[in-house]
This record gives sequence, structure tokens and C-alpha cells, in this order.
Amino acid sequence: MKRNILVIGIVFGLLGWSCSKVDNQTQTQQQGLKLSIEQNTAAINTALGKISETKGYQILSLNVNPSARLVAPGTTYKDSITLALISGIYNYQPDSILLHHNLFYPYKLFKKTGASDKMIVNLPQKLIFHPGYLHNYLKSDSVLKNDFTISASNYHLYYNAWNSLDYKLTAGLALSSVDLGSFDISSVSTSSSDQSNTSQYTFTGGYGIMTAWQSGDTSKSSFALLQNNNPLLKETTLYTGTGFRKHERQYDLTIGNIEIKRGFGIDSIQVFQNGVLQKTAGAKITDSSDSTGTICDKRDILLTFDDGTTTKLSTLIGSPLTQLKTLVTSLHDMYFAENIIDYIAINIYFNSR
Repeated sequence: MKRNILVIGIVFGLLGWSCSKVDNQTQTQQQGLKLSIEQNTAAINTALGKISETKGYQILSLNVNPSARLVAPGTTYKDSITLALISGIYNYQPDSILLHHNLFYPYKLFKKTGASDKMIVNLPQKLIFHPGYLHNYLKSDSVLKNDFTISASNYHLYYNAWNSLDYKLTAGLALSSVDLGSFDISSVSTSSSDQSNTSQYTFTGGYGIMTAWQSGDTSKSSFALLQNNNPLLKETTLYTGTGFRKHERQYDLTIGNIEIKRGFGIDSIQVFQNGVLQKTAGAKITDSSDSTGTICDKRDILLTFDDGTTTKLSTLIGSPLTQLKTLVTSLHDMYFAENIIDYIAINIYFNSR
């Protein structure tokens, strides 16, 4: 009899524990959205804090100087440049005899010092962090230490006519042999209305930032802040149509395990947590020219939690949004690739023929 009573007690105890566990899980799910969004935005702030302290961030934050761009509108190259044509180890060592001036390829700046299946270029960091000195030769720069290294393991530039481009770059950067991160860029263009680009910079410490866009009957733009290849923040916008008839078809914002979606023809904004549609929480998207809450579009998002409280995404993330926009713009415009790596590659190519 005592044994039966003990068994019954254990069964009821387990049932009680199970019900309590379900109640706790339900309560956690109900309260979890606000806590999750706060934790996720804190992770974004932490990531940008660490990224902003790196040399890689300084490189991506270089100011764009349109006058220094290598490829001029309307320029046509008869030859395509591949990695095989420029592979080797090069040191910044201007040729004092052949310092002739040309509009786009002013000087012979690099001397080949060894063989490699990559394009490895050693040059003073001054020419990287202040690119104007790379484009305008100063005799005093020739005595600077070649402490910055670009190592390109993949490169080709096929540029045949206006709006016709096939481009690929995979390159690592180092300062005094210390790894600074790497670029991975792919860009294809056949016309002004048919273009695609994917650009990614991977920082040391597992962080990365990526932009992608494509144009055509269906256009798409996206951005992602990554940690170990997982998105801390990701924004994607899909458009249909062209020109003035272009309409937003879908908008998707991911903040850690939270996803906010707006689809064409859907009145409400859907909010998901861990893939589960939230029934009471909501979001309101505000589009205006002065909105600063997102990256790809001029908009902010007002979040409403289960407890009725509200907050704006721009308030949650704060100043790192400005830093993110700087990085995204630099990657989207391929500034470092065009103004530094392409300039070096074409300088080596044209002076080695």
C-alpha cells in the first residue's frame, strides 16, 4: 500500500512539474520579445564598438574622393586584367627614371621582388590611410617602410565599355604582419538596368559586414552585420518594376532572433520571434526623408511589445547606425577596391608590359 501511495505521489509530482514548466515556457515566450530585442540591439552595439576600434574600420571609413577614381566614365580597356597577369610579390619602390605623368597611370610605383600565384603588394601604410599620396607621388614617400600588405588570391577586371563590367576580388590585408581582415567582392554589369554586386569585409574577431544589390525587372538591396556568419542585423528590400514604376514588394528586417516583415498587399507588419508569429506584439514602419532607423531605406520602425510599451528601432540601436551606414556606403561603392587595389593592379599591369 505504501508503495502504491509513493508511486501515485511521484506521478502527481511529475505532472505538476510538467505543467509548471509549460507555464514558465509560455510566460517566457510572452515576455521574451522585449527582452530579446533589447539583448539583440545590445549585441549590435557591442559589435560596432569592437569593430570601430579596428584598423579595418578605418580602412572602410576612408573618405571617398571622386577625383581619385581610377576608371573614368567612357573609358574602354582593350585588355582585361587577370590575376595571372599581375601575380607576384611587389614592393613600393618608385622608379626614379620612369616617373612619367599620365592621366590615369602616373608612375611606375612597384618593383617585382619575387614569384607568387597571388598578387602580394607591400607598401607604406601612409598610402593606404591617406590614398591621395598613392595617387600623387612624393619623393619622400620612397623612404617609408613598406609595412602594409595586400594579398589578393583572386582578382580579375573585365571592363569593356560603359556599364559593362565583370569584377572579382578576394584579398587579405595586414599591417606589420598583423591580420586586419579581408575583402570578398563580386560585381557584374551588362547594362545600366542589369547589374549585381556582392561585397563583404570580414573583420578579425569573427565580425563581418556584407552588402548586396541587383537591378532589373526585380531589384533587391540588402545589408547584414554578421558575427561568425550569423546575422546580428540584416535588412532586405525587394522591388518590382523599373524607373518611376518601381514598387516595394517586400521588406524584411532581422534583429538576431526577431524578424519584421512587410509584404506587398499585406496591411499589417508581421513580427516573428524564433520563427513564431507574434499575435499581440506589432510594428509600425515610418517612411520619411529624415528617418534614420534603418540602413537600406529612409525609415524608422516603431515596435509595440506585449506589455503595451513602444520604442523606436533608432532609439534602441542609437549612434552605431551612423557607423553602419558609413561602412555600407563604402562597401557598396567599392571605394577601397577601386581607388586602391585596382589602382595598384593596373599600375603594375601597364608598367610591366
